[in-house]
Amino acid sequence: MENRLSKKLFWRSACFTLSFIFTLTLNVSAQTKEHETDATFIDRIYDQSLTDGRCYPWLEFLSLQIGHRLSGSPGAAKAVNWTKSMLDTLGLDSVWLQPCMVPHWVRGEPEQVRLIGSKKNGTFPLAALALGGSVAGKVQADVVEVDSWEQLDQLGAAGKLKGKIAFYNRPMDPTKIRTFEAYGGCVDQRVGGASRASKYGAVAVLVRSMTLRLDDFPHTGTMHYDSAYTLIPAAAISTIAAEALSQTLREEGRAKVSIQLNCKTLPDAPSFNVIGEIRGSDRPNDIILVGGHLDSWDVGHGSHDDGAGVVQSMDVLRVLKTLGYRPRHTIRCVLFMNEENGLRGGKAYAKEAARKGEFPLASIESDAGGFTPRGFSFEGDESVFGKFFEKLTTYESHFAPYGLQFRKGGSGADISPLRGMKGLLSGYSPDSQRYFDYHHAESDTFDKVNKRELELGTASMAALVYLIDKYGL
Repeated sequence: MENRLSKKLFWRSACFTLSFIFTLTLNVSAQTKEHETDATFIDRIYDQSLTDGRCYPWLEFLSLQIGHRLSGSPGAAKAVNWTKSMLDTLGLDSVWLQPCMVPHWVRGEPEQVRLIGSKKNGTFPLAALALGGSVAGKVQADVVEVDSWEQLDQLGAAGKLKGKIAFYNRPMDPTKIRTFEAYGGCVDQRVGGASRASKYGAVAVLVRSMTLRLDDFPHTGTMHYDSAYTLIPAAAISTIAAEALSQTLREEGRAKVSIQLNCKTLPDAPSFNVIGEIRGSDRPNDIILVGGHLDSWDVGHGSHDDGAGVVQSMDVLRVLKTLGYRPRHTIRCVLFMNEENGLRGGKAYAKEAARKGEFPLASIESDAGGFTPRGFSFEGDESVFGKFFEKLTTYESHFAPYGLQFRKGGSGADISPLRGMKGLLSGYSPDSQRYFDYHHAESDTFDKVNKRELELGTASMAALVYLIDKYGL
């Protein structure tokens, strides 16, 4: 009896084990098949982008026929109308303009910045651009070089900045492999340097351009005043000009500069975000967003910053539509207005999304140039997206053949107002080594963009959208 019971238990256990192995094998087989299906579709996305892409000719028109597009300018208005007309041709479910009021700052006549009476070189011009938001002004004064906030405070406390021009000459750190980290390490002197110097009686500021390259293109960018202090003129000078000015101070012990800026701030102007979408079949109120900012600074073409992100985001929807893909969630392209000097478009979008009760499931921003794709960065509430972060390696395996990697941390400025809505935020990360050669400078022109690199970016974003839409988070 005992022997018969043992045999029964043995066969029951064996059957259970065989059943488990069989089920496991079926599951593994199904997962393998699904992985192959995904890999095949992602291949089709890349093939479509690389053989029939629209992003490059779109960027050519945006760059050469419209040009730079600072908020409130005629160029920005033309860009709104043209991108909407392009989205209208794609057969999307909806295309619309979302209104927002934007700052309207104008540069005016070209800046005049000169080093005066150098013993060695006499008087010569310094390549300069007023910083966005600066007041106009005509100043002539001695220059005091500043390398850190600590030095600024020491000089200010000693009364050595009163009546002087503060010259911020802290460079980007060349040891940082991620150049955005190097940019973040010195851009504070551009953004807040004027008021911090004005606090100690400075009459103007000059800032070394935010670039690792030694050239004669000044790089503009936004700055902010503290209303507690006198508003003083602020301009960026090229890295070559900064080196020449610093050398004069070292060799001669003194340098005098004249500055004339002709910029002004006009009343806020009406503008728009441009939006197009493919409606989701199962969860239409959950949004997967791809986007970039339509505005640019008022020099160059704004091709890398951020014309590239604009046309890539548009082409993501076109590629998926062309391949006949019907998404479970709503896939939306958003071309934000006013990232450069106010973030009004991003704020307006987030406010409207909250009002409509939409859930920003995943938001992907392309605002790092049109260079070779390197991967994506992700940020989000750990309690909500912990499991997604754990399975990033599974997603990443699909992108390994294309040389892409995933990492946690960072996304994009335009989608940052969505953080409070607990969605996943992602930044598209192309190679960054050349980005700050052109960022906010006259050299950011269409000829600096490589067609294949741009198209690879479109495909990478479209592939990520596909995986998130299919599997959720």
